[in-house]
Amino acid sequence: MIKFTMKSTDEYDRLVKFFVENKLEFDGDEEVDTDIVKCWKVVHGEDELIGGCVLALRQGEYIIDGIAVNKLFRKFGIGKIMIDKAIKEIKARGGCRLYLVARAPEFFRKLGFKTVEADNAPLFFECAQCPQYKKECHPEIMKLEIE
Repeated sequence: MIKFTMKSTDEYDRLVKFFVENKLEFDGDEEVDTDIVKCWKVVHGEDELIGGCVLALRQGEYIIDGIAVNKLFRKFGIGKIMIDKAIKEIKARGGCRLYLVARAPEFFRKLGFKTVEADNAPLFFECAQCPQYKKECHPEIMKLEIE
């Protein structure tokens, strides 16, 4: 059994680097205004970063602005724990929806997220400008209605 700890962090730059290293984020400039709500890191041992999640607010909607788990630790439920933490935070703030761009849509479908067609999605995702879009990356915009 693996032991890990999840905690709030202000290490946004460290998380972004982690997302890029795990090929779950493109290392580019944000083109969309984003207000960071909360960041969480998951560590193994002293401070080995094995997971991270960034909850943000764009145009009045809550989004997962980045989420990743190191591939060596992906079968331990860490991704679900991070999403559950984000949902709890959104509920505490009175929110009722959560959006994300999924590079692993099947994982998020298991958690109740549904694919949103690009024409019906809010216009705050910058995927179309990304050089990986529809070449190396085929993401889905997804939404979770929070009860």
